[in-house]
Amino acid sequence: MSVLSTLPIIDMSGVREGNASSLERAGRAIRQACTETGFFYIVNHGVPLVVIESAMAAAREFFAYPTEIKRQVAVNTRHRGFHSLGGALMYEATKPDYKEFFSIGLELPEDDPCVLAGEALRGPNQWPAFMPGLREALGAYYHEIGLAGADLLRAVAVGLGIEQDFFVDKYTKPLQRTQMVYYPPHPPMAEADQFGVAPHTDYGCITLLYQDNSGGLQVRELGTQRWIDATPIEGSLVVNVGDLLARWSNDRFRSTLHRVINKSGHERYSIATFFDPTYSAIVDPCDLGIDPATSLYPPVAAGDYILKRIDDSMSYRKKTKAEA
Repeated sequence: MSVLSTLPIIDMSGVREGNASSLERAGRAIRQACTETGFFYIVNHGVPLVVIESAMAAAREFFAYPTEIKRQVAVNTRHRGFHSLGGALMYEATKPDYKEFFSIGLELPEDDPCVLAGEALRGPNQWPAFMPGLREALGAYYHEIGLAGADLLRAVAVGLGIEQDFFVDKYTKPLQRTQMVYYPPHPPMAEADQFGVAPHTDYGCITLLYQDNSGGLQVRELGTQRWIDATPIEGSLVVNVGDLLARWSNDRFRSTLHRVINKSGHERYSIATFFDPTYSAIVDPCDLGIDPATSLYPPVAAGDYILKRIDDSMSYRKKTKAEA
């Protein structure tokens, strides 16, 4: 059973412009949201509506193609491309997620130093020849949501009581992954353990989600353990803390269980962006002012942590490792 969302709505207006009072206001609100729920909405986030609408239209067009056509850009070892139904099994879940997705990351050529060095998840994207307009539409969204993510991290830093630019040099080549996601209508006779996305916490720092008006996203309320509907709010993005930021903050900020069950009776579309640091960025609670004696976690490279979590949940990664 779920109840209507009580997640906070945070106004980001003035943050990108560098308004000090706006940044302080947003930082306070984010600190409260991240310590109490780990989930919130942001409005006035700066992502143009025309960019959002174009990307969502592209998602609807892409997923309408037959599966055998979409498999021309099947997901590769860099976690780029099309992921078909049944390919993602969340940790502790009993059934694969009932969804499809198409994923892109930072566009890097094969001769980029990070690619040549063999850094995992790096390289060029897979853009479908059968849909040439996807690159422009989703690429524009990727750029704009990245700017919103950078704004958000400045406010997160203020909320943590550290310098607002703390995260900047940790994001010089971010492991930003943006996914168009398609959820078919939930099967009417589905068993109780079948989900669009099974209950999970996200792997990285912060997630920014644009969802259509179908509903279906639910958040596990920390205090009561009830499932709360993250009801779509026009023009908003849903934001949540991932496990990497929880670790970085020494668990001052919370990563929260969430799930998707598409009971709208029609197709559901969303675009999720996992806004994560440069692969080699060191995540250490002590860098955020935590005394080494009270630090709960040892330092870890952001990319190593995220890669392990992807390996643990994606079937194509398990197969690749087994064949290696």
